[in-house]
Amino acid sequence: MTTEPQTYDVVILGAGAVAENVADRAVQGGLTALLIESELVGGECSYWACMPSKALIRSGMALRAAQRLQGAKQAVTGDLDVAAVFARRTVFTHDWDDASQVTWVDGAGISLLRGHARLTGEKRVSVTAADGSVTDVIATHAVVISTGSDPLLPDIPGLVEANPWTPRDATSATSAPASLAIIGGGVVAVEMATAYASFGTAVTIFARSGLLQGQEDFAAELVTAGLAGLGVDIRRASPTLVERTESGVTVHAGDDSVTASEVLVATGRTPRTTEIGLETIGLEPGEWITVDETLRVPGYDWLYATGDVNHRALLTHQGKYQARAAGDVIAARAKGGPVDDAPWGTHVATADHGAVPQVTFSDPEVASVGIISQAARAAGRNIRVVDYNLGWVAGASLQADDYEGQARMVVDEDRGVIIGVTFVGQDVSELIHAATIAVAGEVPLARLWHAVPAYPTMNEIWLRLLETYGRPVHTT
Repeated sequence: MTTEPQTYDVVILGAGAVAENVADRAVQGGLTALLIESELVGGECSYWACMPSKALIRSGMALRAAQRLQGAKQAVTGDLDVAAVFARRTVFTHDWDDASQVTWVDGAGISLLRGHARLTGEKRVSVTAADGSVTDVIATHAVVISTGSDPLLPDIPGLVEANPWTPRDATSATSAPASLAIIGGGVVAVEMATAYASFGTAVTIFARSGLLQGQEDFAAELVTAGLAGLGVDIRRASPTLVERTESGVTVHAGDDSVTASEVLVATGRTPRTTEIGLETIGLEPGEWITVDETLRVPGYDWLYATGDVNHRALLTHQGKYQARAAGDVIAARAKGGPVDDAPWGTHVATADHGAVPQVTFSDPEVASVGIISQAARAAGRNIRVVDYNLGWVAGASLQADDYEGQARMVVDEDRGVIIGVTFVGQDVSELIHAATIAVAGEVPLARLWHAVPAYPTMNEIWLRLLETYGRPVHTT
């Protein structure tokens, strides 16, 4: 059964956090907006990624933080209550019920249509509901693809047949397996190893190139040591065969093998663009979608892509940042208003190229923004690297006894500004926004000397990094 076509100014494929932000900005700009979702409103971050994963990690981190502090550690006599951790996680996912998110959508003046969306032509979308009914939707101004990404399964013999866990399975599990093999060495692999090792699961990681490639080398070294301290077995090898038997899942890596209760694949993402009708408008299904700085697809003045699908920065906060720019520019173009598309303008996502903050919730945490030193040198930048031991900062020594951590800032010597910062240590996630402001704002080092960190806090690291660099001579 096909219903009468519905018309909206903006039609958005997906209803995750990124899509919600596009719709919200478009509505605030005076347009009508429709979200189309086949799963849960709120998307991956709310139910299977950011929130549940961090909820699983946090309790173990808090317990170990208490155990590192004299006076507190004497009061901590029990082990982690794993069942309570899973229950707390389920509170954050609302038991995988999106009613509260739907209430927000309604309150924001955004329309919602449940079903699977497919493009059928320019500004046209067909939506098939669970009961088989079909609704045709017409966009008067723009269609936005915000469908996200799926886990990438590497081509390892036997892997698919072994029915591996994906990150969704890891974050929605109701109990901890006795043992877990993880294929991959990126953020998801590290975070899930941290969580499950905290639960008493025997964790083995297979990561041919080691952990956290793309971060400063010292970050990988400290996180590797931290995981080893939790009992995680890290093997620098590539699986060659995976087999599920009655005794569990065996991961073979050449002559080496490990048998675990479950195997988790965390080797990257692939765009969720295979079944959304891209071929009907001349785009390739299953591929990442290229966009310009205003998140519009080149050659299509009505089509935008935000979040993971454009492959600019696969992070929820960056997707939401893109979404705000896209929603605003769609409204501006629809009303014939000015478009601010210069670098760092209202309608562009300039930060995607050099000011992306990210946190790996490992133990120790890794918080970084901007470019790392290896990449800066490879790009021919004239840089100076400044390192400082976080454990020497008074605020850090108060945070934990025998605090271990490291800080690095990467300075563009030609411009006298910071282009990259990395912190590794307990609770460093709460330091990163100051670094993001310094990098995104291109704040001169001479001016940063006047940003006085409160004492005694961990933010004193900024003064120590500046002192190590040396005070620039102020000129007028």
